[in-house]
Amino acid sequence: MTDTLIKVDLNQPATENEQIHNRWHPDIPMACWVKPGDDFILETYDWTAGAIKNNDDAADVRDIDLSTVHYLSGPVGVHGAEPGDLLVVDLLDIGAKADAQWGFNGFFSRQNGGGFLTDHFPCAQKAIWDFNGMFTRSRHIPGVNFAGLIHPGLIGCLPDPVMLADWNRREQELIDTNPTRVPPLANAPLAATAHMGKLKGQARDDAAATGARTVPPREHGGNCDIKDLSRGSKIFFPVYVNGAGLSVGDLHFSQGDGEITFCGAIEMAGWVHMKVELIKGGMAKYGIKNPVFKPSPITPNYNNYLIFEGISVDESGQQHYLDVNVAYRQACLNAINYLTKFGYSPAQGYALLGSAPVQGHISGVVDIPNACATLWLPTEIFDFDINPNASGPIKHLDGSIDLPIAPDL
Repeated sequence: MTDTLIKVDLNQPATENEQIHNRWHPDIPMACWVKPGDDFILETYDWTAGAIKNNDDAADVRDIDLSTVHYLSGPVGVHGAEPGDLLVVDLLDIGAKADAQWGFNGFFSRQNGGGFLTDHFPCAQKAIWDFNGMFTRSRHIPGVNFAGLIHPGLIGCLPDPVMLADWNRREQELIDTNPTRVPPLANAPLAATAHMGKLKGQARDDAAATGARTVPPREHGGNCDIKDLSRGSKIFFPVYVNGAGLSVGDLHFSQGDGEITFCGAIEMAGWVHMKVELIKGGMAKYGIKNPVFKPSPITPNYNNYLIFEGISVDESGQQHYLDVNVAYRQACLNAINYLTKFGYSPAQGYALLGSAPVQGHISGVVDIPNACATLWLPTEIFDFDINPNASGPIKHLDGSIDLPIAPDL
């Protein structure tokens, strides 16, 4: 029987669990050790460690202290792993905790993190999703039912001191270009809310002062939010410290490409069954400086899509040069506007694009001045037909149900 090396009690604060951490730092002690060839299970909190509740009130999304996240299970030390190696991680299986068969997604207020479309959705809102085996529905977004592709939004290895210093330097330089921006351009270290696993006392305080926040993806992996990195995936992580220091968290039941709502996938508490191997000297052998992976062979089987295009001309009509960010935003806004014709509110449409198995593609970055991005919306997830026809759209929803909203204080 496979050992569960890290367990979480959803009724216990994550900060009381020494096998959990919420910063990246090479001094964080290993929570446990394994050998190459071992398989094991790690339980995880949801990324907020229970701050968001299963109710119809979005005040928790509005009021959450985002300096505390993400809560990660680990680091797992791998005997024999050395800088320059590749850590090979097989995701054998992944699932929701038995006592938490539900998840959430939503948008943070502009004043507290914002999101991809925060200019259009500045207030905090959320949706709760109930799991029924591999499928999910939401009482806040009627008329959809789809299969999940459970995956870790965040997985990676510890950085070495040089890499950590480089992260902090370059991100602070970016912050300094517009230090009062709301939301901020990046998140600097913040010792007060750092949870450093087993590290205690002065050593903890020293590390917390420079510990990197877990919000962005970086060279080591981290918060990449790749929905195809699910059961059956194989990941090759660069190793930067002795033991590698593998950590995982931020599990998602389902997610659309781009996780456009920031709290955008269906966030959940769960467990990951994985196996590790080593490729000695693999970074140099293969010229790898960022993780590479093989996708899951298991994906939701949706074959019919409506594909929404966006180009790099923003909402005001301003032209941008081959800007994929602007183009994808326009594709998302076009899809949201389309969904309102069937009775969804803009907020419901936005939440759905962040949580359903939509595909996002960079379709063209060569035809100056416009990049073209596309959003692929599977039509089969709806309880009714959303394809265009000569009769025009039918409003299947009457507006009586919408996402809970928490106005800014």
